[in-house]
Parts: sequence; C-alpha cells; structure tokens
Amino acid sequence: MLVSSSGLSKVKDSVKEKIFFGNEPSAELIAILTVYFVQGILGLARLAVSFFLKDELKLSPVEVSAMMGIVALPWIVKPLFGFLSDGLPIFGYRRRPYLVLSGILGTISWISLATVVHTSWAATSAIALGSLSVAVSDVIVDSLVVERARSESQADAGSLQALCWGASAVGGLITAYFSGMLLEHFTTRTVFWITASFPLIVSGVAWLIAELPVSKDSQDKDESVDVKHQLVQLRKAISQKAIWLPTAFVFLWQSTPTADAAFFFFTTNELHFEPEFLGRVRLVTSLASLVGVWIFQRFLKSVPFRIIFGWSTVLSAVLGMTMLLLVTHTNRTLGIDDRWFSLGDSLILTVMGQIAYMPVLVLAARLCPPGVEATLFALLMSVSNLAGMVSYELGAFAMHWLNITETNFESLWLLVLITNLSTLLPLPFLNWLPAAESEVATSILQASSADDDDESLIAGVATDV
Repeated sequence: MLVSSSGLSKVKDSVKEKIFFGNEPSAELIAILTVYFVQGILGLARLAVSFFLKDELKLSPVEVSAMMGIVALPWIVKPLFGFLSDGLPIFGYRRRPYLVLSGILGTISWISLATVVHTSWAATSAIALGSLSVAVSDVIVDSLVVERARSESQADAGSLQALCWGASAVGGLITAYFSGMLLEHFTTRTVFWITASFPLIVSGVAWLIAELPVSKDSQDKDESVDVKHQLVQLRKAISQKAIWLPTAFVFLWQSTPTADAAFFFFTTNELHFEPEFLGRVRLVTSLASLVGVWIFQRFLKSVPFRIIFGWSTVLSAVLGMTMLLLVTHTNRTLGIDDRWFSLGDSLILTVMGQIAYMPVLVLAARLCPPGVEATLFALLMSVSNLAGMVSYELGAFAMHWLNITETNFESLWLLVLITNLSTLLPLPFLNWLPAAESEVATSILQASSADDDDESLIAGVATDV
C-alpha cells in the first residue's frame, strides 16, 4: 500500500512537472486553461470567416485587411474590461460573472453570422462582438495568470504563461485540420453554427474560479474608493519609465505592416489551395506554436529580453524573405511544389513568431505592480493589440498603393519586401527593453518606493497643517 501511494505521488509529481510546467493543478487552474483552450478552438471558424468574406460578401484584400483592423477594437479597449472587473463587481463577484457574460456574447455573435449577416457592415459588427467576447474572457484569465505569475520564482519565470499559451495552441491544434475539412463538406454558415457552442464552455467553467464574494455593504462603501485608488495606481504605473519604454518598443515592434490578407487571396485565387489543404497549413502552424512554446520554456525563458527580441526579429525578417520565392513562382523553377513550400515556410515562421511573442507576455506580467494587475496587464496587451490594428491598416494602405486586388498580384513581391524590411525598424530601440529581467522588478520597486515616500510626505504635510 505504501509502495502504491509512493508510486501515485511520483505520477502526480511527474504530471505536475511535465504537463503543468511545475504549476500545482487545481480546479481554478483547469478553468483558466480551459478558457485559453476555447480561444484556440474558436480557430475552427477562422478559415470559414475568410472564405465567407471573400466568396459570399465579395470583399477585396484591402477591405478584408481594413475590416480585420476594425474588429480588433475590443482588444484595444481591454483596459476598460480590466478596470470594470477590478473595480465593479457583479452580484458581488469580480471574475465569474464577466466570464459568463463573455460566453453568452460569443454564442450570440456566431449565431448571428450563421443566420442574419448578409452585408459587410453586419459581418463587421458580428465579428467585432465575437472579438469582444474573447477579449473580455481573456482579460479575466490574464488577471488571474498575472496574480499567480507574481509568485513565480526566477527559475520558473514564464512557466504559467507558457502553459496558458500551450493550452491555446492545443485547442488550435485540435480544430486546425477540421477548419478546412468541414468547409469541403459544409457551408460557412454551418461551421458558424458549430462554433457557436464553444463560448458556452467558458460560461460553464466560470464557476470553478476560486473567488470569495464581496459583501454588499463593503462593495457600496468601498467601490468609489477602489475606483479612485485604481486610477491613482494606474497613473503612477504608466508614468514609470521602466514600464512605458518597453511598452513603446513592443508597439513599434508589432505595428509594422502585414500582408496576411493579400496572402490569403494569393493562395486561394492564384495558387488555388483548397480549404482542406489550408486546414493542413493551420494544423502545421498550430504544431509550430507548440514547438515555439516548448523551445522558449526549455531553452530561452532565462535569456535577456533584448537578445530574444533582437535575434528573433532579424531571423524572422531573413526567413520571411523566402516568401519571395513563392510569390514569384521561383520555387517551381527550383522543383519545389507550392504546397510543400507553403507548409515548410509556415512551420518555420510560426516557430520564430511564437518564440518572439512569449517574452512579450512574460515582460507584460512582470511590469504589473500589485493592486492593478488586471487593468495594467490589459493596458499593456491592448497596446500590443493596437499595434496589430495599425499593422493591418498599414497593410491595407500598402495593398491599395500597390494595386493588389483579388486577381492582381504582380506587386505582391514588393509588398513582401516592404513588410519584411519594416520589421527591422525597431532594432535601434532595443535599449528601451530591460537588459535583464531582474531590472524590471528593481526599477518598478524603486519607482513604487519613491511614490510611497511622496505620499507619506504629502500626508505628513497635510497632518501638520
């Protein structure tokens, strides 16, 4: 009996170490991972949305790119959701009701796409509602992750973020291939109907979040104080050089123009890739995301931010240039089939992209002072999302300037050149990032101490008066 208990303990320890990256499994952690998992599962409709906009609504690459920028708006106002969650409980709870609400909104958005959406403006509204749903749930679990990440040791830094993004990647992996296969047999609206069921899972697991209710009396008494305190703490946080300089770098790094919309039209209209094959590409990229998370967790989590950002930027730009071979059909001259080339290229670039993005999450979590985790982390990530919107809009502008349409891809090689070279522009500002992770905590601690000293001095003067 003792041996079996010992063996069971070893199995639990192994599961904790290998699967949960050293984090203690709990109902709340399972709920958090489930929300990220569902975010990955929602990728089931990603291809359906793209084909719906292209084939049923007849939008051009420029219009699709511009729309993708607009529907990202909920992710840009994420601080508002963090602010509401931290300062305005619903029925006494700060987390659970927001997760329930987000799931309901998500289901409504997908049902709308499956039934009543017939115009580009209606599609924009429905997709934006779905984006709002995921953004709300994301800010809630992000706040929980940040609270947990603050207790991580330096040796375990980034483990929880890696685990969460791994859960999202697994969700994407499961649905990646099916996203294309379903489109071979069903309409886009049928896929939307199927996808509509997934957000309700978020509503269901909300009750697993370990949360004590805020009493009604204390809520009414302290609500205005909490809101005012959050605003003061937030102002102090964003005024710290140790916070806004790295944030500014991340914005520059992610706001360079993207050619995603043009490539979707190129692969479907020029190369004639079917939905089923595009599902395989998504399967490969989902696997690549997991590989990227594993590489970061295994080898790079202790590497300074500047080194990771610098080298990943340069390597991504160099490797991204290989797309010139595809858009100019040089790969055919070299005897490489379009499909194999596309798969290989997507695999390598996704691994590099995931490795580069993991430090953004770790850095953002480390920049959050205690007391305003949800709000500030949401603010930092919304800056990243704002950069993504700028990236799509700049991409739309570049496509319009180069006259790239759903059938004209003559200038696509120039767009590839512009998008890849522009990613190198933030490199001169690498010194805006902390040289080592320990510098982040030190700088914030010093700034917070200075703020506390100022508050004490002001309080003392007021008392003397």
